[in-house]
Amino acid sequence: MRVLVVMNFGADPSTPQRGRWVVDQVEALQREGLEAELFTFQPGRKNYLPATRAIRQRLRSGNYDLVHAHYGLAGWCALLAGAKPLIVTFHGTDVRHRIVGPMSRSLSRHIALTAGASRALFRSEAGRPGLALSPGRNAVLPCGADLSRFGPVDRGEARERLGLDPDSRYLFFPADPGRPEKRFDRAREVADRTGATLLSGGGIDPEEMSLWFNAANAVLVTSDYEGFGLACLESLACDVPVISTPVGIAPHVLGALPNSLCAEFEPEVWSEFAAGLLKEGDPRTPGRARAESLSARRMADRVALAYGETLGRGEG
Repeated sequence: MRVLVVMNFGADPSTPQRGRWVVDQVEALQREGLEAELFTFQPGRKNYLPATRAIRQRLRSGNYDLVHAHYGLAGWCALLAGAKPLIVTFHGTDVRHRIVGPMSRSLSRHIALTAGASRALFRSEAGRPGLALSPGRNAVLPCGADLSRFGPVDRGEARERLGLDPDSRYLFFPADPGRPEKRFDRAREVADRTGATLLSGGGIDPEEMSLWFNAANAVLVTSDYEGFGLACLESLACDVPVISTPVGIAPHVLGALPNSLCAEFEPEVWSEFAAGLLKEGDPRTPGRARAESLSARRMADRVALAYGETLGRGEG
């Protein structure tokens, strides 16, 4: 099977981790024996027409069995380029955004399979509608975490390698503070209430993310919404406690997990829970087994199955 994967959320020097989850899935598919080729272009309205032309050229010369686009606008480029059959995985902001969201929901009526990175994308969340359900044309296809890059590391060693104070109390906000839906303001409030030092992501090299998770006493996922919530999974793969709003996969993977909390954001409740973790020298949560159930390898198997079922229906 030969597949063209399209994404408009590639990394750049300021955001080296952006889109890595799609790259991880493509590499996992390749290890499973699929001939998967990734075409990436940067976001921005000036890039969509050239990307559509480039995709069209690849389709003419590539003899692909199907096209799999990640994110709604990349899906529109693939559709306009003539991709058939076309699968689109939506990841969150492309569904919830006030402008792009309606475009994504419209796109779902014109493709062979509408996939969400989690079930949450098929229902309303934070007052924003989800993707429509069409019998036989929906799937949940997360990218999953590449667990080869994430695992427990001695907290003192992680801090030493990152140049952090070994005796400080750290909370980690693993997203770009500039993304409003991630709610950095909430993380800042918890840090202020507990007297902790708040670390944040956004410009961290993907190969170093495991160290940042392990250096923290706990990870704060304060988002209004998440399509999947990969940071939650990556933290659990390191056995690092997570405090999260009930978004994306958090309710599924954090339920009844010691030293972790999944609850609506209430400053007093969150701060009290975080304070308990900050008192411990090396707080951990037994999360790796749950992360393994949603690993990039296992999710790639689901994606490959969806490819086969789509082709089996004769979509085109």
